[in-house]
Amino acid sequence: QVQLVESGGGSVQAGGSLRLSCAASEYTYSRRCMGWFRQAPGKEREVVAGLHTDTGGTWYADSAKGRFTISQDNAKNTVFLQMNSLKPEDTGMYYCAATPVIRGGCTWAQSRFGSWGQGTQVTVSS
Repeated sequence: QVQLVESGGGSVQAGGSLRLSCAASEYTYSRRCMGWFRQAPGKEREVVAGLHTDTGGTWYADSAKGRFTISQDNAKNTVFLQMNSLKPEDTGMYYCAATPVIRGGCTWAQSRFGSWGQGTQVTVSS
């Protein structure tokens, strides 16, 4: 089981930026699909961005395209989410999650992810 620890959340004004980090404890960081999810108050959790740790391939939800960037530092088993031009609707608890790559690829359905971090809060004020 991969253990994940998120950090970097905080409170910013609209238009600001935050960089979230997710450190994975398991040494076999490779062959993982790493996802960032968020849950706004009163809403269901949704996927924001994903990354294939071996290929570096990335995926973004429409709401994140052009504003968020997911990246990794393989040497540190860490995935990042750079969030720019933040909006009040980006407010929520952000979670990092991991799942093994299957047949070389990743899908981003929450049900596929078995390892989750504790979350980090992001609050964007208008």
